Amino acid sequence: MNTELSGILISFAITLLIAIPLGKYLARMFAGEKVWTDFMKPIENLIYKLSGISPSQPMNWKQFLKAMITINSLWLVYGFFMLMFQDKLPLNPDGNPGMTADLAFNSIISFVANTNLQHYSGESGATYLIQHFIFMFLQFTSAATGIACAVAVFKALRDKTTNDVGNFWVYLVRSVTRLLLPLSIVLALILAFNGTPASYAGKDQFISMQGDTVNVSRGPAAQFIAIKHLGTNGGGWFGANSAHPLENPNYTTNIAEIVAQMLVPIAMVLAFGYFTRRKKMGWVIFGVMTIGMLMLMIPTIFSELGGNPAIAKMGISQSTGAMEGKEVRVGPMATGYWSTLTTIVSTGSVNGMHDSTMPLTGLWQMLGMMINAFFGGCGVGVLNYLIYIIIAVFISGLMVGRTPEFLGHKVEAREVKIAALITLLSPFLILAGTALASYVFTNYGAANWAVKPSAWLNNPSYHGFSEMLYENTSSNANNGSGFEGLGDNNIFWNVSTGIIILLGRFLPIIGPVAIAGLLAQKKYIPESAGTLRTDTVTFGIMTFAVILVLNALSYFPALVLGPIAEHFTMLK
Repeated sequence: MNTELSGILISFAITLLIAIPLGKYLARMFAGEKVWTDFMKPIENLIYKLSGISPSQPMNWKQFLKAMITINSLWLVYGFFMLMFQDKLPLNPDGNPGMTADLAFNSIISFVANTNLQHYSGESGATYLIQHFIFMFLQFTSAATGIACAVAVFKALRDKTTNDVGNFWVYLVRSVTRLLLPLSIVLALILAFNGTPASYAGKDQFISMQGDTVNVSRGPAAQFIAIKHLGTNGGGWFGANSAHPLENPNYTTNIAEIVAQMLVPIAMVLAFGYFTRRKKMGWVIFGVMTIGMLMLMIPTIFSELGGNPAIAKMGISQSTGAMEGKEVRVGPMATGYWSTLTTIVSTGSVNGMHDSTMPLTGLWQMLGMMINAFFGGCGVGVLNYLIYIIIAVFISGLMVGRTPEFLGHKVEAREVKIAALITLLSPFLILAGTALASYVFTNYGAANWAVKPSAWLNNPSYHGFSEMLYENTSSNANNGSGFEGLGDNNIFWNVSTGIIILLGRFLPIIGPVAIAGLLAQKKYIPESAGTLRTDTVTFGIMTFAVILVLNALSYFPALVLGPIAEHFTMLK
């Protein structure tokens, strides 16, 4: 236990040691200041020239969003057909078949939206061409899209009065060439030297100790897994994700992967403070997010170390904690730590099976995704937190009888309406999706579908409800992890979660960029003695209270029906 605790402390310390200077670097790099990666300019200029892009062209917030939506739509369309016809394309040594239309629909939306919800198994569901040149490519570009949109918000909030939020293409390209690609090369080398496959060879064969012939999938996994974590994507090369011994061979790779998935989200929070020249505000936001993380992580670890009450009643010792669904080489504490971080930063990778964790662990996992603002994904975590800030500013203004202001700009009805709509969007998608699934399962279980609704769940009662709630929550949060007792590779789940992923990804990006763009156009108001300070601990507490109240009101009833009810049932 002490060894596992040391591993957690060391991994978080390493993350901070890298993230702090990385945040400063990102702020300078995106601001156009001189940085050591300027040697990439000739390559970037070549990309701009070949693409017909003018890197010096300013964009207002509408032009910025138009560019973002256009390129993502293009990736959606061509990727959809590539998935359907992957069996006709090269680099398919294992003979994997093409995807059905509904599975291709879900999968391409998932990877474009930085979700990587996988209703297929990595080894048999996608060819090397698709894994490497479609999915891996999209893991770079989806992360870069989120970062680019966050930087646009940074610029809009920094400048006193402007229509220019920056050039989307410049931010997108720099996010890849100067951040994601260099870090991915380093992480891929660490993984490859620790035993993760990095070749294009087909399956290998070996004879097990029982005398069985076993086929083991390989492929260029190390490269894929590196950006999977650095871009908070989470999609596994193998079906078991980072619980697979080749995807996560040892404790060194376990620490490397957990550091990687937290690195950019933390650095982007700090970059916000440095970029806007409000370092204190950046650290206040970091503090609120860290407290939120700890409030989810600590009870998760205690829940897993406490073991399973049902097994304890049988008189079976659980000195190592609840080991069902855990890898022995990782242990329950490190698995609990990973499960917290992977759900708050929208990575969605797993080094143990979330479906087998204790009910209260499932509660904290889902709550982390429902809040979706404690660091969050690459760039989008800051955008989600901005929505809570706008609401907190509005409420604070009402409390003191002043027109609410944020960073020198009045927050008026239009901005508050956008923030309110985005705040209501997540509960609507999650709860409506779960309600629809529950209704179909209960009333049309015997429907003559290819997969009958009655066959969706491997677990009955409260846990079965949690499986459906988790799937919709993970889709809306662009997380991608799942309670895998749910049979999700069918038309209902592929289409419904695909729609939720699409709306849950792009509307919460469009909203904050629009808010920041609208604020930037307004006349700048210098701070005075009566200005509400948003870089104080007091305002941080206010924002934290808004986060807790809004999410408690939205989700508590659904959580009572699922993990909370299951927990108390196990204690009987």
